[in-house]
Amino acid sequence: MAGIKFSKKEFEKHIKLTDEIKEKINLFGTHFEGISENGEDLELDILPNRPDLFSLQTFIKSFSAFLGKDKEQGLRKYKTNKPEKNFEVKIDKSVKEVRPYTACAIIKDIKFDDEKIKEIIAIQEKIHITLGRNRKKIAIGIYPLEKITLPIKFEARAPKDIKFIPLESDREMNGLQILQSHKTGREYAHLLEGKEKFPVFVDAAGEILSMPPIINSHKTGKVSEQTNSVFIECSGFDFNILKKTLNILAIMFAEMGGKIYQMELDYEGKKLITPDISPEKMKISTENINKLIGLNLKENEIKEFLEKMGYSYNPKTKIAEIPAWRTDIMHEVDLIEDIAIAYGYNNLIPEIPSIATAGEISKTESIKHKISEMLCNLNMLELSTLHILTKEDAKKFNVINPIEVEDSKTEYKILRPNLTISTLKTLSQNIDSEYPQRVFELGRVFKINEKEESGIEEAEHLSIAIASPNAGFTEIKQILEYILRMSGKSISVIENTENHFYIEGRCGKIILEGQSIGFLGEIRPSLINSLGIKMPIAALEINIDKLVN
Repeated sequence: MAGIKFSKKEFEKHIKLTDEIKEKINLFGTHFEGISENGEDLELDILPNRPDLFSLQTFIKSFSAFLGKDKEQGLRKYKTNKPEKNFEVKIDKSVKEVRPYTACAIIKDIKFDDEKIKEIIAIQEKIHITLGRNRKKIAIGIYPLEKITLPIKFEARAPKDIKFIPLESDREMNGLQILQSHKTGREYAHLLEGKEKFPVFVDAAGEILSMPPIINSHKTGKVSEQTNSVFIECSGFDFNILKKTLNILAIMFAEMGGKIYQMELDYEGKKLITPDISPEKMKISTENINKLIGLNLKENEIKEFLEKMGYSYNPKTKIAEIPAWRTDIMHEVDLIEDIAIAYGYNNLIPEIPSIATAGEISKTESIKHKISEMLCNLNMLELSTLHILTKEDAKKFNVINPIEVEDSKTEYKILRPNLTISTLKTLSQNIDSEYPQRVFELGRVFKINEKEESGIEEAEHLSIAIASPNAGFTEIKQILEYILRMSGKSISVIENTENHFYIEGRCGKIILEGQSIGFLGEIRPSLINSLGIKMPIAALEINIDKLVN
């Protein structure tokens, strides 16, 4: 949850804070924590997947619609002005390897005061921490337009060629000095570790605006009460998420009285326009709504509840229009959840099932739990990673016949065929952590099987990896023997085999009671190096379903 503070005085200009309103805040899907000690602020907990509610203005707008007090129920509309002359950002190919995408906008005619500036800084940091995964996925920059010469260029430079005075500093530094000497630079230095070039935004006069995802320039990146127009950029690795983040910031400034202007992004000749606040469309089934919530809602009621939550809905086509700033709507189920919130969870009447049943833990889950306990007792850390990979992951790890998810809303589109990929990815993302690293994961993998009804076979697997100076075949084999012995089984044989993850001659196929259940061995140095890992890795992966059977 993201802890958010709103000015009580500003909140009550729109909605009187009563006990009923406090309860309504909780029923809205947020949580009312209380009033601050000084009595000036409301303290709320808001889910990280609703960054569009982080600002007072957007929260009031959405919450008023939920209460039925906003005359403009349904999909909120904002005017976006077309790009003016030089409202352009040129994205150089040099950023492809470090931070390939950006989405940008300009906001004009906004009146800043101390409270608004503090709120903007707070929202920026909340988005960085939550949606931005501590700036790894998203970094936001906001700049006073009067100090910038348009158009803008987004490029990557060698650290020694990046020179500017970072925010809240009094001396010029180069890229490396910022990472070594500046407080914020040291905090986020790991995000640029190992990169030969660092990304920068540069204006037409040659002034460096910022070095994302680290810090803005003190000269061109500090908003004050004299500022009346701003340039906003969001940089990262997923253009769709960057667009939604930019939309959140754009509507926040619009609710503060600003005017939204679009910018033209030039990706090596491919022109894109941001922000784009046109709604997305999704079909929703009345049958699914009533089945999941346990109600018997009519079309007019569905329309009413969706409009209370900020959507528009056409009962004839059964299509809902989704705000362009909602980052959490990926499936019909997400819309159904908002219908349940609008209906009121407190209005749902519990029913006792007419059939009595007794639950029992499945054999597979029981075995998984025991294995997890055993490995934790060996001082191993349990992982829990996504079931899906990016296309880049599939290419890097040589996935044959990848299974792609239809209509994925993120860059993650490929169902993982094994757990070893997920485990190695995790190790590559934690190269700055202390070694040895001993990790394991119990999870589901997928492969094509025409005999299955869906055409896809699912199986529970176990992956173990040890990254240390002495990691080797013997150690990983000893762990496997321990697991099997404690499970009342023993290895029939380990056959010498080949597998593209492992070193030839240091890889074995695990045979149990005449059946192959997995592989173990030492990971190829070329793969380790490509992931930026500086330690040998020994690993294994076994099929838990086969072990149980």
